[in-house]
Amino acid sequence: MIMETQVGKPKVILKEVDGEISEPYETVQIECPTDTVGGVIEALGARGGLIENMDDMNEFSRLNYLIPSRGLIGFSTDFLTLTKGYGILSHSFKEYRKQENSFVGERKNGVLVAVENGKATAYAIGQMESRGTLFIEPKDEVYEGMVVGENNHNNDLAINVVKSKNLTNMRSASKDSTVVLKRPTKMSLENCLDYINNDELVEVTPKSFRIRKKILDTNKRKKIDSLKKYS
Repeated sequence: MIMETQVGKPKVILKEVDGEISEPYETVQIECPTDTVGGVIEALGARGGLIENMDDMNEFSRLNYLIPSRGLIGFSTDFLTLTKGYGILSHSFKEYRKQENSFVGERKNGVLVAVENGKATAYAIGQMESRGTLFIEPKDEVYEGMVVGENNHNNDLAINVVKSKNLTNMRSASKDSTVVLKRPTKMSLENCLDYINNDELVEVTPKSFRIRKKILDTNKRKKIDSLKKYS
C-alpha cells in the first residue's frame, strides 16, 4: 500500500494584541566565518531580520538579530550553504510584535507548472530551459499541476515538458538523444516547505517528494487568477 501525504506551507500563530495583528519574533545568535558575513546579512535582511549587534572575533564574526519567526522557516539549510558548514545558529522566542510586512520570506519568482501527464523528455526540457530553472530531468514522471521549475519572472507559467520532437529519420533521432541539458535543481524536503507559496503543497511519498499546485487543473487556476485580478 502506497502511503502519501500533502503538506502546506508552515505558518506561525498570529495574535491580536491591542487591536493589531501581531506575530512572534525571535532573537537570533550567529557565529560564522568573517568572509561569509555579507551573504548572511543579505539573506536575513530579505527575511525581515533586524541586526542588533555585530562583533569581529579574528576569523569569525558574531551577529545578533531580531527576526519574525516566519523569516526563519527554511533558513537553516541556506545558512549552512552560505557559511560552508562552519556557521553556528541559535534562536529563541522573544515577543509578539505588530506584523509589519506580510511578504517576509515569500518567493519572488513564479513557477513552471506542467500541463500534461507523462514522462518528461529531453527535447521538451531543452525548449524550456530559457524560461527558468528546471527541477526535473528526462524520464521523470510528471502530471498536470506539478511544479517542475522556477520561472525567470514573477508569474506562474504553464508548460509542456512531455512533448517529443517529431523524428523523421535516424539522423534526427540521434541528434535528439544527444541534447545537452543543464543540471536540474534538487531541493531537500525542508527547502521545498520553505519554497512553496500558499497555493501550493509538498506531496510526500516513501520514495519521493515534489511540489504541486493545490488546484491541479490548469484551466481552473486560470479562472481563479482572472477573478482575483478583477476583484
